[in-house]
Amino acid sequence: MTTAPGGLAIQTVRTLLVLGASGDLAARLLLPALGQLLTVEPVRRLRLVGAGSESWDADAWRDRLRTSFGEPNAHGAAVDDLLATTTYQQADLTTDEGLRSVLATCEPPTAIYFALPPAIAVKVCAALERIGTPEGTVLALEKPFGSDEASARRLNDQLLRIVGENQVHRVDHFLGRTTVLNLLGARFANRVLEPLWSSEHIDRIDIVYDEELALENRARYYDHAGALVDMIQSHLLQVLAFVAMEPPATTSEADLRDAKGTVLRATSVWGGDPVASSRRARYTAGRVGDRDIPAYVDEPGVDPANDTETLAEVTLTVANWRWAGVPFTLRSGKALGMRRREIMVTFRPAQHVPVGLEGEAPPDVLHVALAPECILLELNMNGPGDPDTLSREVMRADFDPGRLDAYGEVLRGVLDGDPSLSIRGDTAEECWRILEPVLAAWRSGAVPLEDYPAGSSGPSEWRTGTDVGLIPLADGAARFPAPTSGAGA
Repeated sequence: MTTAPGGLAIQTVRTLLVLGASGDLAARLLLPALGQLLTVEPVRRLRLVGAGSESWDADAWRDRLRTSFGEPNAHGAAVDDLLATTTYQQADLTTDEGLRSVLATCEPPTAIYFALPPAIAVKVCAALERIGTPEGTVLALEKPFGSDEASARRLNDQLLRIVGENQVHRVDHFLGRTTVLNLLGARFANRVLEPLWSSEHIDRIDIVYDEELALENRARYYDHAGALVDMIQSHLLQVLAFVAMEPPATTSEADLRDAKGTVLRATSVWGGDPVASSRRARYTAGRVGDRDIPAYVDEPGVDPANDTETLAEVTLTVANWRWAGVPFTLRSGKALGMRRREIMVTFRPAQHVPVGLEGEAPPDVLHVALAPECILLELNMNGPGDPDTLSREVMRADFDPGRLDAYGEVLRGVLDGDPSLSIRGDTAEECWRILEPVLAAWRSGAVPLEDYPAGSSGPSEWRTGTDVGLIPLADGAARFPAPTSGAGA
């Protein structure tokens, strides 16, 4: 063992096996994050083995790595050592023979990263169960984890026949975002916030991830998932768990994941009515910024018969003493006119505003921005020039972005055997359980699939607040709306 700066214990000999190394996920996200991690922690020594469907020789594989490492400007002794020792093998990873031949090139303990489509990952897991894995093997799987609660439970059972639960990393890169991690400090290390963090003082919470990006050639996956499964079922429910969980005793893996599991078990559709508490829509042709966007149904690879939504909204309740009566609205969509990525906490109105203070006194609102990473607090203050007139002011604090991006944080947890930022098996099942009534209602047609022009804020009848009370951020990359009512609230 070697100790890196900051006291992190690093295992000096370990193999990272990337299955699907020739694919887009590895090139765009995983390999750049690996390069960044090795640059930040130059004492880490790691052997990388790539396996995929492409017939690449050693030079082609190293070219792929250098291209991916170029984005974060990866450099240093650890990067040089990895490039000198890395290997790549073409193989059919779903067969016992193909997988066994790849594993034979790995020096254990090995972390196996599944940069594969979900259906292929399931077949690889079946092969691993048949051939076995060396002691200390760690498995890292990307979402979606299963396609419903029953399939997630079957996959959990299968994984536990291969390795122990703490050796399974169900990856959600959202949990590596600096903002989500800093939320723990903001909530639990500030007396001005934690005593107010309940239904006694909070009226509603909105978790929003609106994107200007359209489909971007992801039809093969997205047209069978849609916004609800792609973003809300996985990412945003995990954010909800951090927002709503009870204070953990420590930030250890066990305490954090226990706290998340407890709050998700208490979460369900608002009012038990998935029809009244959810909405869905998809974009038609329009313009986002300086780009003309075709209608979703005209995007390459899309089957209009799938009725895939590109904007989803669902309101949930957390049935415990802290959050009784507080609606949690989760929303995510594509091809929208404004990028909006935030947790918005709307407090209850002031109990009494003294007579003589002129002007409106809307509720205080705390915005925890996921990109750019900052906190904004909207408050009512005495206006400039006239102390008897109220005005709206905004206080802002920026988060330290940290040394690693989200995938870098995830990779560090996988390589160091720390599953704190991964999703535990029972939690993966709960996330499907929470939204299955909504999925069933949508499949039955009980919730209409509405339309919205690309570049708009969504269907005109959806009140989103994006046209009122806008707070511009310094970089102009995002704006935050004043509080409004959403579905089911």
